[in-house]
Amino acid sequence: MKKRLIILLTGICLVSQGFSQISKPLVLKAASFKHYVDYFNRMEDENIKQAIPNDSAWQWMQKNIPLFECPQQNFEEIFYYRWWTIRKHIKKTEKGFVFTEFLIQRNYADKYNMISSALGHHIYEGRWLHDQRYLDNNIMVWFRGNEGRPMSKLRAYSSWASDAIYNRYLVNNNAAFVVNLLPDLEADYTAWEHDKKLPGGLFWQYDVRDAMEETISGGRREKNARPSINGYMYGNAKAIASIASLAHQPETAALYNRKADSIKQLTQAKLWNNNHRFFEVLKEADTSANVKEEIGFIPWYFNMPDAQYDVAWTSLADTKQFCAPFGITTADRSHPQFRMHGCCNCEWDGAVWPFATSQTLTAMANLMNNHQQKTVTDSLYFDLLETYVESQYYRGKPYVGEYLDEKTGYWLKGDQERSRYYNHSTFNDLLITGLVGLRPRADNIIEVNPLLPSNKWDWFCLDNVLYHGKIITIIWDKSGQKYKKGKGLSVYANGKLLKRAEVLCKIEASL
Repeated sequence: MKKRLIILLTGICLVSQGFSQISKPLVLKAASFKHYVDYFNRMEDENIKQAIPNDSAWQWMQKNIPLFECPQQNFEEIFYYRWWTIRKHIKKTEKGFVFTEFLIQRNYADKYNMISSALGHHIYEGRWLHDQRYLDNNIMVWFRGNEGRPMSKLRAYSSWASDAIYNRYLVNNNAAFVVNLLPDLEADYTAWEHDKKLPGGLFWQYDVRDAMEETISGGRREKNARPSINGYMYGNAKAIASIASLAHQPETAALYNRKADSIKQLTQAKLWNNNHRFFEVLKEADTSANVKEEIGFIPWYFNMPDAQYDVAWTSLADTKQFCAPFGITTADRSHPQFRMHGCCNCEWDGAVWPFATSQTLTAMANLMNNHQQKTVTDSLYFDLLETYVESQYYRGKPYVGEYLDEKTGYWLKGDQERSRYYNHSTFNDLLITGLVGLRPRADNIIEVNPLLPSNKWDWFCLDNVLYHGKIITIIWDKSGQKYKKGKGLSVYANGKLLKRAEVLCKIEASL
């Protein structure tokens, strides 16, 4: 029995650490992309160092990240830039590794300069790192780092952490880790219900505690029911139900599925503005805020709305509403109070925030994968993702900060130290799960559904992706001449061809 236990624990450890020695990249060679890191290192005077300084960045990236190649240089550059920047935010503490949001110390942060507002983003982006210790440690510190209890500011901001933790499991397939966390996630959900649940069943939040200061719809002291927190709590409930099923706890799973169903019905009944055909904030007085804000797309991040609500997405491509030259605005451009709160104190009344952009693009990919609809197209998805890529430059160099002007692309806090390398969004997860289309799932089927328009790129390769313990390679080669691996869309696991299609389309294969 003792020998069996040692073997079991060793197996869990191997899954947890995500050993990439299982295989190696099939097509791409890491050395081909080192020039990006050399350039990024030369761009700056490294004044803040955490666990992995610049002189160790390339060594760390070779061991940890997927590789990507495409004919559009800015996509490729920003892909490696975002891995280079997230590495800056890995901090080593006596409790293990954690992820920070700002490199400089913030007086409202928790211990170790941790801030919970973008925890979901950190998990979604970090789930593709090969070494699982970074996220394992970060999650455990947040939920048990306070003498076995959660950190004191875990619920300082609205959060979809349970959803993110489950979606990370869909990548690494480590059921033991999420099952072990189940009591913590249930306790967290119960605390949210105690603190933020209205008598009618919806959840409320101050806009600032939604990580969204100075909105048109709310205020720092207004207890409004918002599509954001209700989307998060729906996603968290569905995640806990799924983890409970993994733990063979059907009654718990049923309970949280009922909670999720209740939030869905209430959101569709109470937060849907039928005149605007959009999910909007419900004020304390039980009246609609009557303003379209980008948070109205968040319910699709969690696959919540029924199909008849997909009409909301017609607003996304409208240049009079959300579609601006340099990104997706956080509020309707036609509203009289659009960008009327002044500037540069973190306003969410219209300027473009990567935090929200990455949420909207994740939600959009979910819509396109899970609903039969014609409201949005792969061309629109690509255009918006391309604009996101183009926005991540400042004075000609790669840059990601807090928020930017929707018409000029100017980063509104670009000259402030706090804004550099702002770890408050995703990008590489969007490219992997959206554009390239690797759709994580719990079973032994690998699903790939690229959202790349057929007329855009003749080739791309995503390689060295650690997924369900295997190294995945996805190749699009329209002519077959670029990679000499055959014509069309191909998916490999540990170097073995699983499936090929001659055109860009959804393909599935058994792992």
